[in-house]
Amino acid sequence: MSIAAVEQASQFPAGVLAELRSLLGDRVVMSRAIREQHSRGEGRPLSALPDVVVYPETNEEVAAIAKRCYDNYIPIIPFGTGTSLEGHVAALEGGVCIDLTRMNRVLSASPEALDCRVQAGVTRKQLNAEIRSLGLYFPVDPGADASLGGMAATRASGTTAVRYGTMRENVLGLTVITPDGRIVRTGGRARKSSAGLDLTRLYVGSEGTLGIITEIQLRLYGLPEAVTAAICAFPDLASAIATSTAVLQSGAPIARMEFLNAEQMRASIKYSKLEDLEEKPTLFFEFHGTAKAVEEQVELLQALSAEFGGGNFQFANRPEDRLKLWQARHDVYQSDLACVPNGVMVCTDACVPISELVPCILETEEDVAKSGVFAPIVGHVGDGNFHVNIVYDSGDDAQRVRAEELGHRVSLRAIRFGGTCSGEHGIGMHKIESLELEHGEAVEVMKTIKMALDPRGIMNPGKMLRLPDRARFAS
Repeated sequence: MSIAAVEQASQFPAGVLAELRSLLGDRVVMSRAIREQHSRGEGRPLSALPDVVVYPETNEEVAAIAKRCYDNYIPIIPFGTGTSLEGHVAALEGGVCIDLTRMNRVLSASPEALDCRVQAGVTRKQLNAEIRSLGLYFPVDPGADASLGGMAATRASGTTAVRYGTMRENVLGLTVITPDGRIVRTGGRARKSSAGLDLTRLYVGSEGTLGIITEIQLRLYGLPEAVTAAICAFPDLASAIATSTAVLQSGAPIARMEFLNAEQMRASIKYSKLEDLEEKPTLFFEFHGTAKAVEEQVELLQALSAEFGGGNFQFANRPEDRLKLWQARHDVYQSDLACVPNGVMVCTDACVPISELVPCILETEEDVAKSGVFAPIVGHVGDGNFHVNIVYDSGDDAQRVRAEELGHRVSLRAIRFGGTCSGEHGIGMHKIESLELEHGEAVEVMKTIKMALDPRGIMNPGKMLRLPDRARFAS
């Protein structure tokens, strides 16, 4: 069924609506404005409206909602802050959008155990603001102030993954509501376990297709004693990436290592008025640790960069100075959109072995030049992850087609170089074909798991896996 047809054909059962209103009162909303707000995330301009948006506040309420939907074969779409990029929250078959933003409490935090438990609607910035007084820090930073439930569901990572890992490494346990309304706890507070199947890792990255994540047990870290940021420009892309590889091979515990190609630097310098930076391939670094350790890391970085033609370092230690130094990286989304009138972005991502990063990005730059589409490249080069920010005029259908084709080629190229079609954004509705090409027969195993845990096919239908028409589940 087409997205346009979803809204017209949708007829929500009156009995279920009455039960939801009895359970939640005015936290059941059907206004068009709210439904439109929950019809899409960020990224490509595709949307599909849910029939109803609900705002639960407890695990028990989520479980009751799920049970009613399960009994009536009604789709469920979990929703956090709506910052996902691959169409994860579009209600392709209507149904109930479960907005978890009111489940926004930090339930516990332990400086001794270096962990915490939060509800799914807590955002990354909110958590760090609340635990800072305890000397604690949660480092996973996908850029947006996403909800931690959404970050777990998409297996998010970001700029600090090179040192601290992704959500996969930092989630110790979960509370998940199953499609039929059971409340299940996975994992725990122990740093390792060999007891039973690892259900936590199964749900982390499942993109709302297996259940609804309502609580997360997270690994925390102590606030670093010293933090230093640095920027260095290079004569060409290969030199910049070679430097990043050398830094990794040296064993230096770098906290962030970001790459912006020359096209991105031009856009960022113009937008953020950063005339003191150069329109060259540039690496952005951040070091965490003791003052002495950070000093040693900086010295090593300077020596390695010099071998590959890097120079004119800029450093910053104070938070406000670091923010200014990182401005070009923080503003890439806005700076790229500003370069194209009526611009819309297809922000695709890919990840390859670091040994393949140079040839893969060079080939991608050639592809971008041939496509005629504006598409700067940024990357978390410490772990081989890069993004192509493809921007096109929303009123130009020919540009849109070229942009989408370019994005698809980025995915295929990453797979060909031994990598993955998605380093951190997930599959959603846009990369299903790429997932099938990447994993082959393993996708059939994924479908088996999906059918076992969601036998009525109600959890976020149309995402990640290509399954039979949902009407067949009800037979």
